[in-house]
Amino acid sequence: MNKPHRISGETAPLDREALESFWLPFTPNRQFKADPRLFVAAEGMHYVTSDGRRVLDAMAGLWCVNAGHGQRAIVDAIKAQAERLDFVSSFQMSHPAAFELAGRIAEIAPAGLDHVFFTNSGSEAVDTALKIARAYHRARGEGSRIRFIGRAKAYHGMGWGGLSVSGIGRHRRDFGPLLPEVDHLPHTHSIEHAAFSRGQPQWGAHLADELTTLLQIHDPSTVAAVIVEPVIGSGGVLPPPVGYLEQLRAICDRHGILLIFDEVITGFGRLGAAFGAEAFGVTPDLITCAKGMTNGAVPMGGVIASRSVYDALMAGPSSAIELFHGYTYSAHPLACAAALATLDVYCDLELFARCGRLAPIWEQAAHALRDAPHVVDIRNIGLLAAIDVTPRDGAPGARGAECAKRCFDDGVLIRSSGDTLVLSPPLIIAENEIEMVFATVRRALDAIG
Repeated sequence: MNKPHRISGETAPLDREALESFWLPFTPNRQFKADPRLFVAAEGMHYVTSDGRRVLDAMAGLWCVNAGHGQRAIVDAIKAQAERLDFVSSFQMSHPAAFELAGRIAEIAPAGLDHVFFTNSGSEAVDTALKIARAYHRARGEGSRIRFIGRAKAYHGMGWGGLSVSGIGRHRRDFGPLLPEVDHLPHTHSIEHAAFSRGQPQWGAHLADELTTLLQIHDPSTVAAVIVEPVIGSGGVLPPPVGYLEQLRAICDRHGILLIFDEVITGFGRLGAAFGAEAFGVTPDLITCAKGMTNGAVPMGGVIASRSVYDALMAGPSSAIELFHGYTYSAHPLACAAALATLDVYCDLELFARCGRLAPIWEQAAHALRDAPHVVDIRNIGLLAAIDVTPRDGAPGARGAECAKRCFDDGVLIRSSGDTLVLSPPLIIAENEIEMVFATVRRALDAIG
């Protein structure tokens, strides 16, 4: 057996052989390994690269580091928990922090959503929510309700169920048939009617009526749940039109269908409130969450369920397992410690309110790029923004990727999704850093052909 490579971490260069074993997700691996982008440290708003450069993180890691990197209270909580209790299963046993965390999350969730089922990621949370929806209807004697309705451009993770209800074609293309009992609503993005919207577009609420059209095709008594992101995230930061979510809620209520909000991105402050459901004043039956739950420090996710959904599954014999589902690492002690400390940080720094105060400044800076080269649309809400650029002839996505790379080389990390530039910074961002982010994007747009 060959001796394994040992990498000291902070400054050691990696040769091609040392890079070979890790198969990176969502990455052109051969291209990456020819010119790797490696971070070795992070603090506050910045990453540090392996060559010592500081890069301002305008993506909060991957939509998740809402309180900024290296929060001491979170680090200390993880260390203390590891020394006290490293692991205990949640299968017919548990530990106090799991119950404390569930209670803390229920306190900040919309009224009536007060039971939390813990997972390890947003993808697992979505698959769990879909299973809960089917189990709920079965427990109520409506086992025919097996169909799900998602939405075009939606991202619901990469589990089999989540991928089935997602609406991004490239994510689904390589994997053959998915769940058959799924249909999709249209997305709400319209350059013609709502370009350069600030916050929620005024146009598009009528698109919620497409749910009624789908229910005319599929008997409503066969539909278990509708799942939507309150704000479509990876699909391009698409805020809901004014009145749209309210109409979805009303249609679901009319037909006994559960409404699931995927708040993996919008949860924990991104819109200036604990959850998007609160920000928009619409309460779903289930909320999926992850990312900001632990500030990205330890993998964790969850499903927050309404009392009525929980009670329906508790109606059987007390000795029965009400939901035959779970994961080895559900409510992992280190994750619970990280999440509890994260909630404390959010509270102590008043980050949800801070997001609300910064949102107008963020909006103004984003829309100041309206006259920049190649820009065809800008959207924003809370501390989220997206900038659409015109595709390069014969090379869709190339212009967006080049712009993101130029920003990185200039010291700012943003994300390109095709020819859409996506920004989602930690909620601790300062006003001068907001100016720096969008000035860097402008320089990149000015430089690319």
